[in-house]
Amino acid sequence: MAKKSIWLLLVLLTLLVLFFLSLTTNKKVPEIAVTSITGEAIKLYQVKNNFTIINFWATDCPGCIKEMPGLVDTYNQFRGQGLEIIAISMSYDPPNQVLNFTQKNKIPFPVVLDVNGQIAQSFENIRLTPTSILIDKNGKIIDKVIGELDFNKLNALLKKHLNS
Repeated sequence: MAKKSIWLLLVLLTLLVLFFLSLTTNKKVPEIAVTSITGEAIKLYQVKNNFTIINFWATDCPGCIKEMPGLVDTYNQFRGQGLEIIAISMSYDPPNQVLNFTQKNKIPFPVVLDVNGQIAQSFENIRLTPTSILIDKNGKIIDKVIGELDFNKLNALLKKHLNS
C-alpha cells in the first residue's frame, strides 16, 4: 500500500511540475508591429527561421549599460547564422537619450522606443531592466531572463539552436 501511495504521489508531483513548466515556457510571441528609431518597420518576431532576443533596457540602468557590449558582440558573432536582436527602450527613457546612446555605442541591431509602454505590457508587464526574452526559430518563447545575461550560457544556447 505504501509503494502505491508513493507512486501516486510521484505521478501527481510530476504532472504538477509539467503543468507549471507549460505556463512559463513555449508561449507565443505577441504579434506586434513596431518602428525602430531609424524608421524601420519591424514585427517583434518574423517567421524567417531566426532565433530572436528581445531585450528590454533603459539608458539609466547600470546592468543594461554593462550588458549592451555583450549583446553587440553576440549579435555580430551570430547574426550570419540567423540571430536577431531587438532592443526595446522602456517608456520612461527619454527618446533623445536612447538615440544618443545607440549612436555613441554603434548599436547594430534595431532599437525601438516603447513610448506608451504597450510593448512591455504585452510581455506580461515587464518592469525590470534588463529583461531579455529568448525566442526560438518556431516563434516560441523559451526563456525570460531578468537581469544581465550570462553570455557563456547564451552562446551555448545559440550554438545549439542555430545549428539545429
